[in-house]
Amino acid sequence: MKREPMLECDVLVLGSGAGGLAVAVTAAVRGLRVIVAEKEAVFGGTTAWSGGWMWIPRNPLAVRAGITEAAQAPRTYLRNELGSHFDAARIGALLEHGPRMVEFFEQHTSMRFVDGNRIPDFHTTPGAGTGGRSVCAMPFDGRELGPLIHKLRPPLGVTTLKGMAIASGVDLAHFFNATRSLRSALHVTRRLATFAVHKLRYGRSMHLVNGHALVARLLKSAADHGVDLRVNAKAVGLLREAGRVVGARVEIDGVANEVRALRGVVLACGGYPHDAARRAQTFAYTPSGREHWSAAPRSNTGDGIRMGEAIGGHFDAALEAPAAWAPVSLVPQRNGRPAVAFPHLIERAKPGVIAVTRAGKRFANEASSYYDLMSALFDATPAGEEVCAWLVCDHRFQRRYGLGVSKPFPFPTRPYRRTGYLKRASSLAELAIQCGIDPQGLASTVAAYNTHAKDGADPQFHRGTTPYNRVQGDARHKPNPCVAPLENGPFYAIKLLPGSLGTFAGLATDAAARVLDKENRPVAGLYAVGNDSASVMGGCYPAGGITLGPAMTFGYLAGLSLSGLNQTESVEESSHHAQGQMQ
Repeated sequence: MKREPMLECDVLVLGSGAGGLAVAVTAAVRGLRVIVAEKEAVFGGTTAWSGGWMWIPRNPLAVRAGITEAAQAPRTYLRNELGSHFDAARIGALLEHGPRMVEFFEQHTSMRFVDGNRIPDFHTTPGAGTGGRSVCAMPFDGRELGPLIHKLRPPLGVTTLKGMAIASGVDLAHFFNATRSLRSALHVTRRLATFAVHKLRYGRSMHLVNGHALVARLLKSAADHGVDLRVNAKAVGLLREAGRVVGARVEIDGVANEVRALRGVVLACGGYPHDAARRAQTFAYTPSGREHWSAAPRSNTGDGIRMGEAIGGHFDAALEAPAAWAPVSLVPQRNGRPAVAFPHLIERAKPGVIAVTRAGKRFANEASSYYDLMSALFDATPAGEEVCAWLVCDHRFQRRYGLGVSKPFPFPTRPYRRTGYLKRASSLAELAIQCGIDPQGLASTVAAYNTHAKDGADPQFHRGTTPYNRVQGDARHKPNPCVAPLENGPFYAIKLLPGSLGTFAGLATDAAARVLDKENRPVAGLYAVGNDSASVMGGCYPAGGITLGPAMTFGYLAGLSLSGLNQTESVEESSHHAQGQMQ
């Protein structure tokens, strides 16, 4: 293999999701020379396919909106949620510096945020928030990226409308209500018209939303501050001298390089959702490691974790769960390509759908979080049986909300029925036979559910009784936004399988994102952020955004640490330095 001359920088970041780019931008704003090495041909990692929400309690947007809460409230919530996995130092760093991170990026970069002030935490344990703890990247005009737009990972196709991503919140609500509201119809018409123009002129949508917008804004900020952004740059090993990590061996466009990093190396390679061998070691339900379908990019194969372990980093799998569980359905692709995992994050809370096991029995509150639903399914599946469930609904539901990748009216269901992805039958008994569900069990379950659902009640699992349930439901449906009977055929079903949005187990790190060895000592010169580091939530999932919020915050803290700041220095001191660097 051809070898180029050695490259040199202050900070080398391996990976280009939100965590890695947050490090790069922070360090660059502080005046450091930064190289970002992404092994794929596009930037963005899992973040580009995500909803983009970040859990940042007491963030500046909430404060500006007049939402205040005691500093102790989110700490109390996490202490109750995480139990023995509560890490006081890292949780303290997240809660103290998360708001400072948002302020820093607002002041010095192209990052702009929108609030999630109506988004509650998943659970109602003491200290839970009913809003004001979430932020997301503001939609972004991709044309501002210039040539970099062609190196931005496209959104996940199965979650878009022919390539057009729909923002969560108001935008999505308009699409659901387009046939019931003139205002929504006009909004959708404008969005579709803009998308059509962009598609003709640029070959893709330039209205970027969700995690796509987050990555785009971070890339724009990185480019503005002189970060050297490299794609097709695969790290194959770390360089260590005198006990300190001093760089990495990186294959850039097929050419072997030694990239020297004077301050340190940051692992941000996205965890191990597609490393079957490590899944077999850490996912209890799949001893082979194969019975799992992650919605993360297939290139996230644990490279960063393996490199960290090779020089003494400690892989921490002693968590509540090793991954961010989520139910997925497998969407067949043309030309023999592998099926794509579609994450079921939205429709489960809408009124008129239930989830059942092969026995035809409900096993959880369908409007609960994706993580909680999968945890309940693991518990409900007898040993030795395939872990799976079925989402079942009637015609009204499918035409109103869609089911999985099959879109609501006016989009046809035939393409999805033809491939076998979407099952349809005139009766519940026939549907059960198609799916391999016990017909009698399904019939009795639906009958019992309908008896109370007609009045908006769910005495079995209390669906629609928590703030999170209700915000995920349909506010227009009364009396319960999450509950309606399944009444008129044809009936539809989609098979759910165990999947994840990413992994939680990873390299042990401290409150400055430094990688730790088995004795909890920092590995000099080595940092890990995002899913390469063990989850600060200890493998628990208390709220939406508990992956990206910490990724951004600890990325920011790693950038400050690499530039010589410690956590006791204020954001004002950091801001003053940044202003001096830019003058």
